[in-house]
Amino acid sequence: MHELGFHGDAELAPGLVDLAVNVRTDPLPDWLAGPIAAALQDLAAYPDPAPARAALAARHRRPADEVLLTAGAAQAFTLLAQARLGVRRPVVVHPQFTEPEAALAAAGHRVDRALLPPPFTLDPEVVPEAADLVVIGNPTNPTSVAHPADTVAALARAGRLLVVDEAFADTVPGEPDSLAARRDLPGLVVLRSLTKTWGLAGLRIGYLLGPADVVARLAAVQPLWPVSTPALAAAQACAGEQAVDTERAIAEHLRVDRDHLVRRLSALPGVRIAGTPASSFVLVHLAGAEQVRLGLRTRGFAVRRGDTFPGLGADWLRIAVRDTATTDAFIEALERTLGA
Repeated sequence: MHELGFHGDAELAPGLVDLAVNVRTDPLPDWLAGPIAAALQDLAAYPDPAPARAALAARHRRPADEVLLTAGAAQAFTLLAQARLGVRRPVVVHPQFTEPEAALAAAGHRVDRALLPPPFTLDPEVVPEAADLVVIGNPTNPTSVAHPADTVAALARAGRLLVVDEAFADTVPGEPDSLAARRDLPGLVVLRSLTKTWGLAGLRIGYLLGPADVVARLAAVQPLWPVSTPALAAAQACAGEQAVDTERAIAEHLRVDRDHLVRRLSALPGVRIAGTPASSFVLVHLAGAEQVRLGLRTRGFAVRRGDTFPGLGADWLRIAVRDTATTDAFIEALERTLGA
């Protein structure tokens, strides 16, 4: 039984270097921290999502009624599971973030799994034709694989909701595989997160893009005022040109740091990297990964176990990309652990 409710933050403990959570930890830029701080002076008024909604719509070249702000992208999975969408056969493409399946199951849906074997590249044929709700991540957590946009788009068809979790799309320079601006695909719903790149996991802010009628049905089951005023300020700031330019620069720097981690890991005997990593984390296979994970904890590093992801097992670990100095210290600890 996979522990669908287990997430990387459960790996953390005081004193451990965090390589288990895929959230960037650099300080907020002034253009983002400023509006969030200013919003704290206006907490007596109820949140107004309209400005943030309009800003995000403009960013993705959509009408505002095709945008739904959410308390973190993960809330969207709960809304999709609870809304009256007529879903009869949901299919989740695994390995991926476990919250979509957990939310669907909690709402009483019987969920089918489409499992991708290593190197975890998408074959649309693995998805049953009868599926009327398909969920896939791109880039996918935990594999870090980025599926070509055309391959993901091939899953769309009339009578089906295609839900693409793009929580990590902005970690890829230029977002070449994003479907966020596509309005021509039937039933396409794209989820986005603002918590990963900007280090706002505690603020809980994300959004959903999709057909206006689907957005309206999801909004109908959303709690009143689900997104706080500071979170709305963050969303509006992150929709601007400065944010987009900064995202690209961060993604370029991330690519350098990721390449360094991949090179160092590839040099270790018995360590196999899954596919071609494209995001802010790397999935590795090694024998005895559970004991390695525990050994790393004694040496001051937390990494994410892989066995709670359907399609993986006890010999998988997910490692977050950090700066090269942190990576070098981690590799030294990993070498000592493997040699113990």
